[in-house]
Amino acid sequence: MKHKVVVLGCMDVPSCEEQLGDQFEVLVAASYEQSLPLVESSAVKLIILMDDDEDGTDSLSLVRQFHEYPDTAEIPLVLLALKAQSLETRMAFFDAGCDDHIQGESPFELQMRLMRVIFNKIANDQLKQKLVQANEMAFIAMSDTSDLGVNVQFLLDINHCDNLDEAGMRLFQALKSYNINCSLQIRSRYGVKNMEANGMAKELESTLMTECKDKGRYVDFGRRSIMNYDRVSLLVRNMPVDDKNKYGAIKDNVFSLLQGLDARLNALDNVESLKLESQLVGRLTSRMRELMEEVDEGYHVTMTRIAGAVEDIADGIEREIQFLGMDEAQERAIQKIMEDGIRETNQVFNDGLKLDKGLAEFLGEVEQVFSSGHMKAKQLVALMEKMPASGKVH
Repeated sequence: MKHKVVVLGCMDVPSCEEQLGDQFEVLVAASYEQSLPLVESSAVKLIILMDDDEDGTDSLSLVRQFHEYPDTAEIPLVLLALKAQSLETRMAFFDAGCDDHIQGESPFELQMRLMRVIFNKIANDQLKQKLVQANEMAFIAMSDTSDLGVNVQFLLDINHCDNLDEAGMRLFQALKSYNINCSLQIRSRYGVKNMEANGMAKELESTLMTECKDKGRYVDFGRRSIMNYDRVSLLVRNMPVDDKNKYGAIKDNVFSLLQGLDARLNALDNVESLKLESQLVGRLTSRMRELMEEVDEGYHVTMTRIAGAVEDIADGIEREIQFLGMDEAQERAIQKIMEDGIRETNQVFNDGLKLDKGLAEFLGEVEQVFSSGHMKAKQLVALMEKMPASGKVH
């Protein structure tokens, strides 16, 4: 099924159709006035403004016009910049109501981002339908609950979240009591998670939060506000700028939620790091055991050959000693030296066997502890006691 899209500012229709691909039915309009009949007569899923101006002044005015007109206010609107535009310009388009701002992308990436905007609109419409009754019930249930109670409950619940998705959705659940529409970015050591209340991500919001994460605790523009705390950012689309008390309360109370989420993020990252370290130790131990088996086999072969060589030397000397013209005392002295050499060689061989056996047993215990997935404190303490500062295993 093709999605109908209205395109303004397209000077080369075939080129536009080629860029957008087969999944879109392109309706071209030369002006805002020409686009309205197309929107009213067709099931348009998306409006695309093509802008070749660096500051985007004219297109910014068109964005506001579309959002003020009832028939187009709910249709997603995307700005396709033909020239590079600054961060301030992109933020201005977002504040005016743009659902995405695209510049310098390949046709494939362009098509993917346009489809993502359409899918986000569909998901949000479905979410609104399902949440109408739920919001009414939630409002009644929470009417007697203070913001402090909401925050305390969130801080209690967040400790039971086992991954970023659960933690993010729990934050959105808490934010419902503040009646704000938000986007969330969580920057873990192992990746970045961008989320909307419907579980999906929006490209423009994600980009803005990434570029503003180091610009201070609050970044305000129009009715929008980005709140940053360490590795968590929240973009609020509908700040109550006309109500100063509510505006300040939202900033203060929501910020404590971000602090709680960031603390849980650190805990989840530490757990993941411990898992990776445990896996690393387990694999290293397994590899060391394999190496020990190889070394042990080579050691046995080498020591056996050495012992055989020493015994051969002793036998040879014993055979030839009678022809050397030695007296009895000299022969006994030579024989004693040979016997001592054989005994010492055997002792070294036996000591090596004991060392190999002790190290192999220790590595076996380490591998068993770290491969179980549930390390017990007593087992770890026992292993540490077998590894004194000298590094010798006893």
